[in-house]
Amino acid sequence: MPIKRYRPYTPSRRTLTSLDFSDLTKKEPEKSLLERLPYKAGHNHHGRITSRFRGGRHKRLYRKVDFKRRKDGVPAKVAAIEYDPYRSAHIALLHYLDGEKAYILAPRGLKVGAKVMNGPEAEIRVGNCLPLSKIPVGTTVHNVELRPRGGGQLARSAGNNVMLLAREGAMATLRLPSGEVRVVRSECRATIGQVGNQDHELVSLGKAGRKRWLGKRPHNRGVTMNPVDHPMGGGEGRSSGGRQPCSPWGQKAKGLATRKKKKKSSALIIKRRTK
Repeated sequence: MPIKRYRPYTPSRRTLTSLDFSDLTKKEPEKSLLERLPYKAGHNHHGRITSRFRGGRHKRLYRKVDFKRRKDGVPAKVAAIEYDPYRSAHIALLHYLDGEKAYILAPRGLKVGAKVMNGPEAEIRVGNCLPLSKIPVGTTVHNVELRPRGGGQLARSAGNNVMLLAREGAMATLRLPSGEVRVVRSECRATIGQVGNQDHELVSLGKAGRKRWLGKRPHNRGVTMNPVDHPMGGGEGRSSGGRQPCSPWGQKAKGLATRKKKKKSSALIIKRRTK
């Protein structure tokens, strides 16, 4: 999908870029697959801020995306490729042969009119969902389950993919986008292909206002605060020294390992992600 540039009649317009959305074939979402989610802008049920620098985004409707892909043996036709405000990837609207409709993540190369299917009997074709035990070694997949029937959790954002490296007994070895190599059970499902909209990372927002539309408020650094607000605050002028970088609650920010040493899933990780 090409990147659009604009004539710089304002300073922010000079660096602003966007996608031209030429791959999208439908503007209005499927009403039966919409849901309204309450937006709390980083506040918990007590009203206290638990995630800073959030708030004030554009109104959205959530699209119910099928990450489990458990409707086996029923072929579906791709009716449209649509935009989803809740994720970087685009989504594809499926019309199953029995009349049911569903959204899935749109893989790279999936076109309107293509046929997709779920289940062990499905072909090795872009958009089809199969257990890892039925997928050839070396295949690129996305939307991979971590546990059987748990729904896809790995490689769901734009341009991501996972490589199936090996299969031994009941376990399959995967290389993740981060470089981490880990094993999951072979009955876990994955979708063939790479997630579409791979040019998403090339977009430059261009101005602060566009960040506000996405629900991100200004992020001020700890060294710009007063000592009462942050451990790194205070000092005369633009001083940024005095102590090791940390969070407002004293958590070290440069290289401190925060993963629990006795976490059970560590046994499934063969190689940690590359730094």
